Amino acid sequence: MAEQAQGTSPLSAVVADVAQAVALALRGGGGSYALSRALPRGEAVASAAIRVLGADVLAPYARDRGPAHDGPNDDRDGAAGTADQALVRAALAAYPPGADASEVSVWSYRGLVAAARAFLPADAAGRPPEPPAATDWAATDAWPRLAHRASQLASLSLPGVDTPLAGCLAERTDDLARGFVRAVRRRDWLQAAGLGRWLAGLPDVPDSLGLDSGLVFVRQMSGDDPRVALHITAAARFYGRGS
Repeated sequence: MAEQAQGTSPLSAVVADVAQAVALALRGGGGSYALSRALPRGEAVASAAIRVLGADVLAPYARDRGPAHDGPNDDRDGAAGTADQALVRAALAAYPPGADASEVSVWSYRGLVAAARAFLPADAAGRPPEPPAATDWAATDAWPRLAHRASQLASLSLPGVDTPLAGCLAERTDDLARGFVRAVRRRDWLQAAGLGRWLAGLPDVPDSLGLDSGLVFVRQMSGDDPRVALHITAAARFYGRGS
């Protein structure tokens, strides 16, 4: 479920709409953000869209995050926050990773749980525990496979969402950079944007990569893809890269 939505299905349309709303909120536009307002009411695909985007559905609540993260888009403690809580809880219940789930699906689920814990009103009784997830692949995968998986988990590159994955990927910065360059050359803008977002928040990124100009280029060439825009905007908002 964490894998990318494809085509022009109702799900992909809702995913695109929510991604656009998140990116707009991260740029400081569109007024106060709430997931419950970004999703169409009564849509059966709402839970699926939340699982596809993962922690990013709550990214605007990290917009001005520090140790205290109340900001102009913080509407978590009112009716909107309660509605968001219910939506995320429903998505987690509807699409838990099964025994044969991919590592991407498991980590995306964990990221959504962690984001709900960080940004939504306390609701420990109604929130599932984070399932166990391996990190060995982040150390052992060949760089092309690592880049593919990491790009699908770019929503975990979010302040306040603490997972061991970021630390593991920090040891593979050069390989992520290689993946970024390859994705740009292949015109895979979504993969490039996801990898660029990770690199924006990781240390020791080589200056020779030209990450800032690379992120601008990816944004310009992506044809206004909402999910690309979300990753590029997050890289600029949270890490000051590519703006």
